Amino acid sequence: MHILIIILFIAILIVLITVGKINTFLSFLVVSIAAGIALGIPLDKLGNSVKTGIGDTAGSLTVIIVLGAMLGKLVAESGAAKKIASVLVTAFGAKHIQWALMITGFIVGIPLYYGVGFILLVPLIFSIVYQYKLPAVYIGLPMLAALSVTHGFLPPHPSPVALASLFNADVGLTLVYGLLVAIPAIIMAGPVFASTLKKIDTEPLELFQQHEKDVYQEPGIGNSFFATLLPVFLLILLTIIQHSASKAFSGSSLFAFISDPSVVMIVSLAAATYTIGIRQGMSMKHVMDIYANAVKDIAMILLIIAGSGILKQVMTDSGVSAELAAALQKLPVHPLVLGWLIAALIRACVGSATVAALTAAGVILPLMMQSHINPNLMVLSVGAGSLMFSHVNDAGFWMFKEYFGLSVKDTLRSWSIMEMIVSVVGLTGVLVLNLFIK
Repeated sequence: MHILIIILFIAILIVLITVGKINTFLSFLVVSIAAGIALGIPLDKLGNSVKTGIGDTAGSLTVIIVLGAMLGKLVAESGAAKKIASVLVTAFGAKHIQWALMITGFIVGIPLYYGVGFILLVPLIFSIVYQYKLPAVYIGLPMLAALSVTHGFLPPHPSPVALASLFNADVGLTLVYGLLVAIPAIIMAGPVFASTLKKIDTEPLELFQQHEKDVYQEPGIGNSFFATLLPVFLLILLTIIQHSASKAFSGSSLFAFISDPSVVMIVSLAAATYTIGIRQGMSMKHVMDIYANAVKDIAMILLIIAGSGILKQVMTDSGVSAELAAALQKLPVHPLVLGWLIAALIRACVGSATVAALTAAGVILPLMMQSHINPNLMVLSVGAGSLMFSHVNDAGFWMFKEYFGLSVKDTLRSWSIMEMIVSVVGLTGVLVLNLFIK
């Protein structure tokens, strides 16, 4: 009966978000409280479930997400992202320009949120389309596939960081495994798939053009790559040290402190503040204004993540998580596939990859804990599922359609199938890694 109640309230959550157009955080809050009452949590303890759910979920990842947003905003505003793109396009040449744009989307997409990266890089796509007389979808889709994969798979993006926290995964290892899974997914959904779309006609908007900034100096090549990729290099390096150095060092309190993802992000942001901010002529006030605007950009994302934590806590406090784990264990489906499938179905209903991943996490978490599945792989499996089934209820679908001037049919044929390929190849990569990682 309890499981049926949870299924009912998840369905209500989906209806509130999609049909009712209710704010996602408010939907999570209302549905979680109503579910708690229906599941029999005493009223005098329900408020504590709400506070615990918010605190446990948001408290462990707010610093990482906020600092990641600040870094991404600075990379965009300083011109570092533009510099990376222009260097790669020049290096690869016109013949391999798809690959240049794909790598640009991947590198720039690591610190930038999807919407920011999309708006930042679309003018670059169009400038290349006009310069080389190439089809816009054929040129642009590999870059957008890379942006999508980093959004769903790789820290410090909100969804993977939140999933890592919920599943008690290692952010560094999740990043390493995510890179291994991301590369084939991007190649298949990018250059390989896009090669079949050369005949799609587009009428791209000319409204969104980047404006040159002469207030401060654009950072150099090395500076741009350094500031953008520093958190990735540090997390990978510290993960390697943790698994190869002596236990006396890797288990010390000093190493635990410096390898904490929050500390890594603080160091990375401090370095970027100087290298692509102050050093390039920005005033400290201007840099801080950029950071303030970055926090505004992700405030609602943080609230949505916190809201998902309430639903998870209600399921835990009511005991339904244990019941759900027992029921899911009886299904003849591998837990990693099941996590992917739940996220994919919710994504099809609500449109938002972040909401789909976090809602699916609350459902699959008790099973994961009992089945001893590698938590880092579960993060990637759910993340891959959250990218599936992007269609007319997804804002990304309409951004792609309108910017590229496509029909709904051609958007489904290009964008939606690209997202499906990313998701399926991502799951396949996770299952392959599971054969070798215990």
